[in-house]
Parts: sequence; C-alpha cells; structure tokens
Amino acid sequence: MTDQSGPVRYDADGAVATIWLDDPSTRNALGDETLDAFLHALERARDDGTVRVVVLRSADPKVFSSGGNLKDFTDDRPVLEKYTGLDRFPRLYELLAHLGKPSICAAEGDVLAGAFGIALACDFIVAADHVKFGCPEINVGVFPFMISALIYRSIPRSRANELMMTGELITAQAAYDMNIISRLAPKDEFDSELSRLTERLASRSPLLMRMGKQALATTRDMTLPEALDHLKAQLGLALATEDVKEGVHALFEKREPQWRGR
Repeated sequence: MTDQSGPVRYDADGAVATIWLDDPSTRNALGDETLDAFLHALERARDDGTVRVVVLRSADPKVFSSGGNLKDFTDDRPVLEKYTGLDRFPRLYELLAHLGKPSICAAEGDVLAGAFGIALACDFIVAADHVKFGCPEINVGVFPFMISALIYRSIPRSRANELMMTGELITAQAAYDMNIISRLAPKDEFDSELSRLTERLASRSPLLMRMGKQALATTRDMTLPEALDHLKAQLGLALATEDVKEGVHALFEKREPQWRGR
C-alpha cells in the first residue's frame, strides 16, 4: 500500500513501513510542508499495529536530505510565525524516540544539516559507503541549533564541535568509525544490508520491542539509581507477558516463536 502526501510517500509492506522523502526539486529540503507530512507519516506508522519496523528513506539515491529549507530562513513571514513553526523538529525527534517500534535511517545518499539530526534520532543508520554526513549550516551563517543536542548525545564533544563549527562533511567510513552509523555497505549491497536488518527487527516481539524502546527513552537522562529503579519495574512487567514465556518455550523447543503481543 503506497500513499503520496505532498513531498512524502508512505509505503506499507507487511511489517515494514517505509517513509520516502520525495521532493527532488529541493533535494528533499525539510520545509514546513515536508516536516508536517513527515510527522503525519510517522504517526500513521506508530498507530498501525501491523507495522513492526519503520524505515526512513529518500526516493533520490544521491541525497537523503539537504536539511532545512534555506528559503524559509529568509522569506518575509513575521519572526514570531517562523519561531512558532520551529517546534516541528523537536516533535519529530520526540516522535522517533517514542515510536514504539525500531526506526532505521536508510542513508543511500548524503545526510546533511537538519536531516543529520533526524538520522541521529533513529535507532539505526544504515549507510552506503559513498555517503557523506555533516552540518554545513555554519558555512551560510547559520548554526545547527536544533540538532546540537542530538549530536552531543551521539558523538564525543571534540568531534561534535568540529562538525558543527567547521561545517566540514565526513565520509560514511569516518561516521562508522565514530559509531554514528550502525551498518556500512557498498552501494550495490545497500538494499540487501538494509533488508537483513529490517527482517531481523521485524521478527522480534513487537510488545517487548515497544516496552524496551520506551524504557530507553525514559531512562536516557535519569541518574543511574533512578534508571535502575525504573528498569527493574519494566522487567517485572515484561516477565508477566505471554511473549516472554513464548520466547523461552520456543528456544527450548527449537522453533520460531509465535508472538501474541500480550
């Protein structure tokens, strides 16, 4: 099932929902219309009980996204109106954190500026080996304010500063060496590598995956004692589910588990 909503296309195929950025005229720039359609597509995937994995991808293999739409920065709208619209990026990052199912950024093309923040907000980044990542905003007199919090949580401070303050791009291999991306593949093996990951994730208990992702999002900024207390309670809830029992029984019986979602 495929639906097009402006510059974003939604494609559901069994347990995998792929959200395509499809605005080649702007190199998938993240303007207000695109971000609104992106948010709507993510909410749709979140609310669909048949979807177990969400993949973010570009219809243009040369670029995932060029980042924020620079034309929006210099148009004639009142400053207050522009400021009000800035909540789209935080909402997008929060939605990915609380999606309840794994998210993958399929970086077949370059991932730049605000799109780099979207990639970092995903659970996994699968990249083709020719792709470049970075925050070139400073080159045009802008600072990557909205994605700096995600960068600082994902990359060591000195390397993060280099990316944000020099505007230089890094190769996919460098991003892999910095633990930014999860899987690196040659261009002709990209789809196969992406499929291997999506299939593996889709085969796991959607209930336990949802509980686990929520626990990670909740405890990320807690102190260690607070986090352990919360995680103990979540483990107790997990042990009461039928899926945990099914998973253990399937292991001992040497068969594939049949998840019940309860």
